[in-house]
Amino acid sequence: MRHILALALMAAPAHADTSLTVMLDWFVNPDHAPIILAEELGYFTDAGLAVQVVTPSDPNDPPRMVAAGRADLAISYQPQLHLSRHQDLPVIRVGTLIETPLTCLVVLADSDIRTPADLSGRRVGFAVAGVQEVMLDAMLADDGLVPGDVEQINIGWSISPALMSGQVDGVIGAFRNFELNQLRLEGFDGRCLYPEAHGIPAYDELVYIANPDRMDPEAVGAFLEATARATDFLKNDPDEAWRIFSATASELQTPLNEAAWPDTWPRFSSRPAAVDAGRYQRFEAFLAERGATPGGLALRDLAIDVNEVPQ
Repeated sequence: MRHILALALMAAPAHADTSLTVMLDWFVNPDHAPIILAEELGYFTDAGLAVQVVTPSDPNDPPRMVAAGRADLAISYQPQLHLSRHQDLPVIRVGTLIETPLTCLVVLADSDIRTPADLSGRRVGFAVAGVQEVMLDAMLADDGLVPGDVEQINIGWSISPALMSGQVDGVIGAFRNFELNQLRLEGFDGRCLYPEAHGIPAYDELVYIANPDRMDPEAVGAFLEATARATDFLKNDPDEAWRIFSATASELQTPLNEAAWPDTWPRFSSRPAAVDAGRYQRFEAFLAERGATPGGLALRDLAIDVNEVPQ
């Protein structure tokens, strides 16, 4: 008890009852556990925050909502952040939720596809135009192929069904903590071809973004401190964390979410405010080299540590 009290006193609280609206990238799932746990364990209250979590009707909405001031924070993806900044959206990374890539190129394990080169002459589905196409093209290039060597099909969010039905031979944009488990639950085994093993720099999969002209750095810092405490809790006792998290909504109590949990929680960032400068600089250079952006964005235009922003 004394240790918990000490942690609460160490957190730098925002002003009492400071309100924050946080928009998720999609419906609540294990990827969002530190946020839900911080609320359930009272860490937001300790930090003087009243946090409202909202889900988007369209997964493309969160960056636009933050840019327009309709949400204080949103969850997005580091690759998407680079594109958003090149589209002049006033958003910046202020924290990291999941610090490792989750995206992979999934094929069925009983196929003869073991490298991107084996996809020559085959069909590959993608869920979101833009970044995923760039990543697929880079993976193909790493194995000596060009984009025209495969047929690329926009399958929307029907990722696992498109693969299981044989509509496509592979899918880019599948999450290794979800789609691989979904396939397994449906009686299929998947094989993940990892982007970071095929020419793509490692990146932060899920990040918190804010509008730098509108944000309250003190409140954002308090939010990140509270979620860091929640992450410490779940990493120390993942079974209890799952019990608390899954009890917050019956929709979370599914075989898929339960299977995804152990593949998710080790990936949460324990230091969400900290910035890996090289990671952002390398990915910015990668996108420019692939012709996806003109490049040239400095680190300060992409990511900040809110604890270093003058209050």
